[in-house]
Amino acid sequence: MPKFSFILCDSLASFGDLKNFAVVLQTLKRLGFDGVEFNLTAPGLPDPEGLVRLVNEVGLPIVSFLTGANYFGQGLCLSSPREEIRRRAVEALCEFTATAAKFGAVMVVGQMQGFACDEPNRAVAEQRIEAGLRQVAATAEQHGATVVLEPVNHLQCGFHNTLDAVMKLTDRIASPRLKPMLDTFHMNVEEQSQTEPILRAGSKLGHFHLCESNGGLLGSGHLNIATILQTLDSIGYSGFVSVKVYREAWEPGARATMESLKSITDGPTPSAPTA
Repeated sequence: MPKFSFILCDSLASFGDLKNFAVVLQTLKRLGFDGVEFNLTAPGLPDPEGLVRLVNEVGLPIVSFLTGANYFGQGLCLSSPREEIRRRAVEALCEFTATAAKFGAVMVVGQMQGFACDEPNRAVAEQRIEAGLRQVAATAEQHGATVVLEPVNHLQCGFHNTLDAVMKLTDRIASPRLKPMLDTFHMNVEEQSQTEPILRAGSKLGHFHLCESNGGLLGSGHLNIATILQTLDSIGYSGFVSVKVYREAWEPGARATMESLKSITDGPTPSAPTA
């Protein structure tokens, strides 16, 4: 059975204090999850050392930090025409790499790239994004953190929407600490196959989000989840599979998710994928 983590779509602050968050972690651990993922927003965690102690006590690691909320909540944008905004976006991401390293977690970058309304000139926008990510990757190398660039569909992000675009960018930057990732929700919009992008990413794949095609509970859309998991196994992926449910509160969503995952992983093994 793969290592599954559950994505909390909100930031830590939405759960109140660490005492309340402890209940969340304990619940996820009891349900059978191996980790947790949530949004990290500037100016960062209010009590990182306390959170380190908490996750160690519960035995449920933070496997990844999302960063998209910094765009929607604070306007931090890597493609912005305003140099000050770009500078603040890069500074926040650089600071987040230190936090990610402290927890041994990966840091996801996607929606902080912005939209065409931020910079209509795609070439200019992509130059700014690349320049910013080069700084972030260099800082990640200093801290020993891993940054993953997520191909987010064109309805939710303006740039680098496909695995091909992301891999070309990460290859140009050529940092061992900047890797591509995949999310099945975005793959469903942008890619032509549920499995070929996984095979194409291969050993470069740095993180994986499992989200049903309609954003709901696993099994409510048309993803072939068993085949997707088998494909990850076929490339030797050893990272976490983080499950995201947009359309349910976290606790019933997590409970139903684990029930679905157990039924899938306990079922018959599908035939090996070719693409």
